[in-house]
This record gives sequence, structure tokens and C-alpha cells, in this order.
Amino acid sequence: MIRFNHTLFALPFALSALILAAPGLPGWQIWFWTVLAFAGARAAAMTLNRLIDAQIDARNPRTKDRSIPAGRITRAQAATFSVLSFALMIFAATKLPSLCLFLSPVAVIWLSFYSFTKRFTWSCHFALGIAIGGAALGGWIAVAGELGSAVPWMLFAAVATWVAGFDIIYACQDTQVDRAEKLHSIPARFGIVAALKTSSILHMVTMAALILVGITAHVGSIYWFGMAVVAAMLFYEHSLVKPNDLSRLDAAFFNVNGIIAILAFLAIFFDHLHLI
Repeated sequence: MIRFNHTLFALPFALSALILAAPGLPGWQIWFWTVLAFAGARAAAMTLNRLIDAQIDARNPRTKDRSIPAGRITRAQAATFSVLSFALMIFAATKLPSLCLFLSPVAVIWLSFYSFTKRFTWSCHFALGIAIGGAALGGWIAVAGELGSAVPWMLFAAVATWVAGFDIIYACQDTQVDRAEKLHSIPARFGIVAALKTSSILHMVTMAALILVGITAHVGSIYWFGMAVVAAMLFYEHSLVKPNDLSRLDAAFFNVNGIIAILAFLAIFFDHLHLI
């Protein structure tokens, strides 16, 4: 029910923020509790998403075989797992700077809320972007204990627009189902052509934000080389999907975006090692 490759979309950016916030390399305890908090948050959010959308998924040919509609996992089991996952997140937050614990209710509320947004607004993609972009803010707080710098906010903007952009691409395959179910998305509201153009614009904003991160954080050449590769991967992602041909959409969504997240993290990590 919870796919590991979905975790690859956000965890590398949480760890990237953790590295950017540290003057050297953070201790293993910070890495451990950050990953544990993130794992709890991600597991809870994904489980709630599957639970909230179970009836809709059952009527969608693409999603009818997911664990809850197919009966492999009960609603009660999913709800219990989600509560336990949030508890894990909050427990891990107690081991990090106090602001992490103070903001944990905000995370719980937003991660519980975003799955409902497609029922009333086509901007639901941005709600998901904010949810996953929050991982970058959390990673920064885990080291710095505050959000006074511009760097985590620019990284948040990069992640939020990147996620919203590829979620719009992913939603294109459900355009007709969303319209039939009276669900809201940019493809369902404005059409696939406009949706793909919007996604392209958002990914341009992503790159602009990553450039600002580099300038503000005074990074080195490894970072800039990595971001050039990320830009090339985003261009390749958009070359895979056309308004009249979505056959390679899964490759664009899962493979390319997983690689983008890992590349960005490696560029930040090795650049940081080179500079300290």
C-alpha cells in the first residue's frame, strides 16, 4: 500500500535541507531521528490518502486493485496504522529541536487534510506540493532549530513546485474519471494541454528556486553541476508525455522524479563535503 519509491520523492530533500543547515556534517542522531520522523509522517499521509480515497479508487479501473479496495487491508487496519505512524513522527520530533515538536500538529493537520482538496478545488496539486515541501522545512529545523534563513524557504518552494508539477502530469491519466466522479484537478478543469503547460511552468519555477538556493547558500561547483543535470532530467520528463500520448507517463512520474530527488541530494551532499 505504501510504495518505497514514493518516499524517494521527498526524503532526499529533507536530508538536503539538513545538510544545508549544518556548518559541518550533522551527527548520526540527527540523521536517525529526522529519517524516523519523516518515515512516520510519510507512512501516515500515504495510508490516510488510500483510506480517504478507497471508494473512489474502487470505481477507477487504474486503482481498483489497491490494497483497501481489493480487501487485502481493512479500513480499521489502515486507520490504526496511520495513527501509529503519526505517533512515531511525534515521538521522533521530541528528540529534535523543540520547534519540531511545536509544529508537529501543523504537519498532522496538513497531511490529513490535503487528500480532501481534490473534492473541492483544482489547486489540489499545490496542497500536495506544500505537504511534501514541508519535508525541506523539517530537515532544516532538525539542525538549525529555526526558520530565520531564506534558504529553507527557497528549497521548500523548489520542492513544492516540483511536486505540484509532476502531480499535474500524473493526474492527466485520470482526467475522464475525475470528471465523472466530480473531482477537481487541473487536467479535469482545464484539459491536458493546459495541464502540461502549467506543469512546465512550475518546473521552471523549481529550477529558479534551486538557483536561488545555490546563490544564497554560497555553494560550490558540484552543486551547480548537479542542478544542471536536474534541469536536463526535468526537460526529459516533459519530453516523455504528450497531450495525445500518455503511454510513458509512469516512467516520467516514478523513474525520472526519483532520479531527480536522489541527484539533487547527492549534489548537495558532495558539494557540502567538498566545502567543509
